[in-house]
Amino acid sequence: MSHLEKSHERRKFTRIPFEASVTLSNPYGKWTAKLLDISLNGILITQPHNWVDCDSKEFMIEVNFADNSLHIRMETTVSHVKNNKIGLHCNHIDIDSASHLRRLVELNIGDEDILNRELSALISNAA
Repeated sequence: MSHLEKSHERRKFTRIPFEASVTLSNPYGKWTAKLLDISLNGILITQPHNWVDCDSKEFMIEVNFADNSLHIRMETTVSHVKNNKIGLHCNHIDIDSASHLRRLVELNIGDEDILNRELSALISNAA
């Protein structure tokens, strides 16, 4: 089994490619990046030009979509930094942001069974 197949097997959440601006912040600073994809469990962004790898791996993320129809805010932890991309795991998301994210995923997956399976996986991971 290839590394790609193993990675795909472990992935429980569908990644939705999306264009939006992202703001990362923590006590060490504030950075702007581009959203590459988003899931119920986290996001993948471009590494900001002025990125400084700091001791804290926890960031508040704000995703602002171009048409300002959605605003998603989540507390995250860096899961990996590779090839000028940063993967962040969602630790906490407020109810309004969760509703927006659920709707975004629902519209892009187009399969209610997959969405329900992912929501169940998210809930069991949180328990």
